[in-house]
Amino acid sequence: MPIARIATFLMVTSFLSTVGNLGVPASCALDDDLSTLDILSKIRTDRSSMARASTDFGHIVEAVPSGVFHPVSPSDIAALIRLSLFQQTPFTVAPRGKGHSSRGQALAPGGIVVDMSSLACGDRDRRVTVSVDGMYVDVGGEQLWIDVLHATLQHGLAPRVWTDYLRITVGGTLSNGGIGGQVFRHGPQISNVHELDVVTGTGDMITCSPTKSSHLFFAALGGLGQFGVITRARIGLERAPKRVKWVRLAYSDVRLFTADQELLISKGSGFDYVEGQVQLNRTLTEGRRSSSYFSASELAQLTELAVRTGSAAIYYIEGAMYYDDHSAADVDQKLEALLEELSFVPGFVFVRDVSYAQFLDRVGQEEQKLRSAGVWDVPHPWLNLFVPGSRIHDFAAGVFHGILRDTKPVGLILMYPMNRDKWDDRMTTVTPDEDVFYTVGLLRSAVAAGDLERLERENEAVLEFCDREEIGCKQYLPHHASQEEWRRHFGAKWSRVAELKATYDPRAILSPGQGIFPSPAAATVAEPATIAAS
Repeated sequence: MPIARIATFLMVTSFLSTVGNLGVPASCALDDDLSTLDILSKIRTDRSSMARASTDFGHIVEAVPSGVFHPVSPSDIAALIRLSLFQQTPFTVAPRGKGHSSRGQALAPGGIVVDMSSLACGDRDRRVTVSVDGMYVDVGGEQLWIDVLHATLQHGLAPRVWTDYLRITVGGTLSNGGIGGQVFRHGPQISNVHELDVVTGTGDMITCSPTKSSHLFFAALGGLGQFGVITRARIGLERAPKRVKWVRLAYSDVRLFTADQELLISKGSGFDYVEGQVQLNRTLTEGRRSSSYFSASELAQLTELAVRTGSAAIYYIEGAMYYDDHSAADVDQKLEALLEELSFVPGFVFVRDVSYAQFLDRVGQEEQKLRSAGVWDVPHPWLNLFVPGSRIHDFAAGVFHGILRDTKPVGLILMYPMNRDKWDDRMTTVTPDEDVFYTVGLLRSAVAAGDLERLERENEAVLEFCDREEIGCKQYLPHHASQEEWRRHFGAKWSRVAELKATYDPRAILSPGQGIFPSPAAATVAEPATIAAS
């Protein structure tokens, strides 16, 4: 194990009580020695730290690292990477924010997990800086989106695009894409970034933008952590609304549902946010009788609709119309005019009036209920797909009316369209090659014995169906078991991805949990090294 070869002279330092099985060549200069000591002093191997870093939100994969690194600045991360590269066989390095991956993507088996939250322990105010004149916010990669919301709202501003769940990190979502109901209009979060600070797999700290080190800029955004660690992002802002008309519309016909969704995302005005949900028949007729949005009487009404129509699922368009003091007088009339264009089941329109912050943090409020019920820290075998718009009805017929028809999952199924022209093809993220594609998220939880195995089988059946019927899906937050599958995932972008990897992480030490490129250390790692640092 590479870490085990850092010199045993470190054991004599006053601030490291024990550093077992560590070594450094005796020829190191004193400055290098002191730098190494400083880095190693920030590595923890206590049981609590190791346990947290050995699993993720998915609670499916477990991989024990050699230690957990707590940087106080981006330069610490650069020094850690350089220390790894100094070894004959480098150790892997995985940045971790909230660990909100489902298949071990944030893990580093036998390597070092970087606890990005440690960066926020210094001067917190300097890690979220709003420029009112420039209409942007500079944000540390470790910052949570909920904190970005609060900081920008103090100036009457806000980013344009939000993920549904805000208690995840800026660097994490920007390494994947960052999608939500505003994407149809503004593109994903990665399309709203002006500048990045990135620590590459060569240990270099680089500021990049569309006009400066642009190859790295476009590689890092949606790059799954393969080219560098995002330590700062400059994100565009807009004037923040004060309140939201939060609307749900029910459909029993998937074709009317998708037609209305696509109409809504084609309009220059109307809803500011468009998403959609699929509620399988049995989850209404036999599932829980509570909802963070619907009242008990509304759930009964929806259940009656499911029984009366015999539909395999009830579909909801979820829309949001923003307003402030200036537009408050007209918002109801504007909403009524928009609803007249749509084909939802008559009488099945539900409207809530909430603050902008309350709307954006709606999943955070649901999280507290799930934690109280003991169903948050459970396995989450999530499957997220991008489905070509031309095949969405084939997908719905095969999956919702077929594979999942008689299931009663705990969780959520999302389904809503996006406009491809809002995505920048220079970035690493891949989407179907059609003007409109849908995101379908099977966001289900395993809460009872046997659930995980059953959900995994159903996910596999969905993927097999897509392959067999040549649906042309792409995974979002992808997980693939072999490099050949990754080649197919990236398609025409693969050669470029491999070239960028060779440039910015030639030893393949970054984010090994993704499993895209084999780590040089993979063949030598039998078990984690023992490191004890105070």
